[in-house]
Parts: sequence; C-alpha cells; structure tokens
Amino acid sequence: MTAMDVPTVFVVDDDAGVRASIQGLLKSAKLRCASFGTAEEYLRSKPPEGPSCLVLDVSLPGVNGLDLQRELADAGVRIPIIFITGHGDIPMTVKAMKSGAVEFLTKPFRDEDLLDAIRQALDRDRVARQQQSNLAELRKRHDKLTAREREVMGLVVSGMLNKQIAFDLGTSEITVKIHRGHVMRKMQAGSLAELVRMATKLELLRGQK
Repeated sequence: MTAMDVPTVFVVDDDAGVRASIQGLLKSAKLRCASFGTAEEYLRSKPPEGPSCLVLDVSLPGVNGLDLQRELADAGVRIPIIFITGHGDIPMTVKAMKSGAVEFLTKPFRDEDLLDAIRQALDRDRVARQQQSNLAELRKRHDKLTAREREVMGLVVSGMLNKQIAFDLGTSEITVKIHRGHVMRKMQAGSLAELVRMATKLELLRGQK
C-alpha cells in the first residue's frame, strides 16, 4: 500500500480528552489519525496524499467548525466532514448537512456510529479522488488533440455525419475520416457513445472552472 492509498482521519477538537479518546478508537480500528486543538492548526497542516476525512467539533475557539467548513469549500478543498458537538441544534445540523457534511453527531455518541460515519466519509473521498484522477487523464488526452481534431470531435459528438462535417469545414470526407480516427485513438474511445460520454465530462469540467 502506497502513501496515496493510506487513509488519514483528521480530528479537530479543543478538548484534549475527546481527541485522545477518538485517537484511541481510530488506532483500535487501524486508522491513521492526526489531531489538532484549533481550526488554525489544522489549516497549517500538510494536505494528505491518500483518502481522508475530517472529524470536526462545531464549537472551537477562533474559527468555529461551520466557518472552517465554509473556508475549505471556498478554497476548493472537498474533504468529507463529520461534525461532532456537545450541544447541537436543528438549524445548525441542517446548515452543516446542506453544506455537504457526512454526519452530525451529538456528544456523547457511540463509537460505532463515529466509525460508521468515518468509513462512509473515507469511501466518499476515495470515489471523489478516483473521479478526479479519471478526469485529469481525460483532460490530458484531450490536450493532445490538434485544433482541427478538437473541432472534428465537437462536430462528431454533436451527431453530424462525416460528409456533413466535411461540408461544414470545407474539406474532404476522407480527411474528416482520418481526423476522426486520430480523435478516437488519442482519446482511447472504443465507440462513438464512449466519445460522447467523454465530451460530456469535459464539458462539465469546463463549466466548473
């Protein structure tokens, strides 16, 4: 197992006893843990290479848990968050969950409930990282296309036939077929349907920027 595969659970709670208790629980579950007393300490830490999640107390000195959740989202950090609190209320829970929290646990919580939430969060992060890796690979393939090949790809996935593309670009049908072959090979697409799916993902990626 490489560093890219080893999961890390970050714990941010200003109560040293709570941190020690969660660390012990994670150790017994054979999970790597890094704990911090404040949000600021956590923000200064090195981002993990492998899957990770954040067990976060709502009431922290300085930057509180909900503020940290917002700061991370604004910075584009998508780490799954499990909130823990000694005095949760419904509006607070709703706000946290709407902002993407995995779970909101009120102290004292059962060890198994926390471990279940952590496993769910780590699974979610593994999936997200795999998707990001796949998209990066797709973007790399697309970047290898020439300007004309990208043009042909756009027209192909829009449903146009080779002769229509040839007319549209003012070139011959045989030239379009050659470009189309290059597109399929460079994008590693096994079929037109697969190429369309790739184009849709790339379009979504552009829309997120």
